[in-house]
Amino acid sequence: MSQLPGTPLRAPSRESLPGDVVLLDGPVAGDPLDLLPRLETVLSRPGPAMVVATSGSTGRPKKTVLTTGALEASGRATERSTSGPGQWLLCLPAHYVAGLQVLARSVLAGTRPVVMATEHFTPEAFADAAEGMDHPVRYVSVVPTQLQRILDPADGSPDPRAVAALARFDAVLVGGSALSPDLAARAAAAGVRVVRTYGMSETCGGCVYDGTPLDAVDVRLVPDDAAPAASRAQLTTAAGSPRSAAGRSLSPAASSGGCTPTSAAPTAPAATSREGRIWLGGAVVAAGYLDDPGQTGAHFRVVDGVRWYRTDDLGALDEHGTLSVLGRTDDVVNTGGVKVSAGMVSGVLQADERVRQALVVPVPHPEWGQSVAAVLASRPGTDAAVLERELSEAVREALGAPAVPKLWRHVAQLPMLPTGKPDRAAAAALFQEPAPSTPDRT
Repeated sequence: MSQLPGTPLRAPSRESLPGDVVLLDGPVAGDPLDLLPRLETVLSRPGPAMVVATSGSTGRPKKTVLTTGALEASGRATERSTSGPGQWLLCLPAHYVAGLQVLARSVLAGTRPVVMATEHFTPEAFADAAEGMDHPVRYVSVVPTQLQRILDPADGSPDPRAVAALARFDAVLVGGSALSPDLAARAAAAGVRVVRTYGMSETCGGCVYDGTPLDAVDVRLVPDDAAPAASRAQLTTAAGSPRSAAGRSLSPAASSGGCTPTSAAPTAPAATSREGRIWLGGAVVAAGYLDDPGQTGAHFRVVDGVRWYRTDDLGALDEHGTLSVLGRTDDVVNTGGVKVSAGMVSGVLQADERVRQALVVPVPHPEWGQSVAAVLASRPGTDAAVLERELSEAVREALGAPAVPKLWRHVAQLPMLPTGKPDRAAAAALFQEPAPSTPDRT
């Protein structure tokens, strides 16, 4: 790994945490609303407020320290980006950042959240909980699986009560994994105000809404192989121009590796997309990983006095400066020496209206190293053989022959983690037999 920009953030230690910090390293026992008094206390003073574990969807969970300043910056930016302070519905686990933020944003807004009564998400339980809301401005955070259970259930027609309740919210924040084009279209047709969010525990949850960073957030793309002297100049913002952490354009001197800011207006975005590892900066960034200086230094950096989080995601900026997440840096299938983005293949599969859910994973192959393998949850009545053949052609046309899945598994529902994210390990376990053929290069 090349030298990273800036300086490493110092990892917080358990001994340095205030005694009243809210530490969540497992499911919340009892009523999540019982956390509200503790959250009110920690959010009324500066410093570390919460410690929340990452989802662990790609490795060992890490304990992320969130400060009052970061949580407040996140909550207020969300209010400015939506319809202002409002009431929240909690239907996600409260010990993960998306659920915890429902409680924290409620404290900041001075409203009392409503909690879905059942642990298992159902459209009926969602509709019942929504009926208990009384504020004119309403919000809810969901994952795509929950949205799909309301709008596109696998076992029948949508529950009208749940669909109507969903459409009543001023904003339905959807994150955790990619939202398929078909599900997005169904939401729009039902009048649901979907906001696609991108973020993680290390940024107090979602901090990029519909491809645009919140006003307390900056997004930059950095090539992993950037030369140390050029790294700062190659931090490309979602506004489409190199900027300092304060949002000012960098002068030509800075573009050559210096750091002199100017007050010049940002230049127009380039006509073509630019790709790289996503960096997220600003007041919403966490204080680091608890008692983990190695991981903290590798992911949290300070550039010109501003905290930045170096994600494990790859992204691209279009001509309008809108961010698209292409997949994880480690979500790559190396098949016969060709590196294939599993996320991009999944995107092509999910664009087909016959596909309800799709996940692409690498499967070991004795000759080619890995094969591209796809798990599909398709609509009832779909001919699996025809679907595989036509999807193969679509992937070949969009991404090339090496990206075409060589193995397929059909399921009623993708395996999921408690967070609502796809369980990649469980999906890969569906392919227990060796790949029967070599990747098609034609």
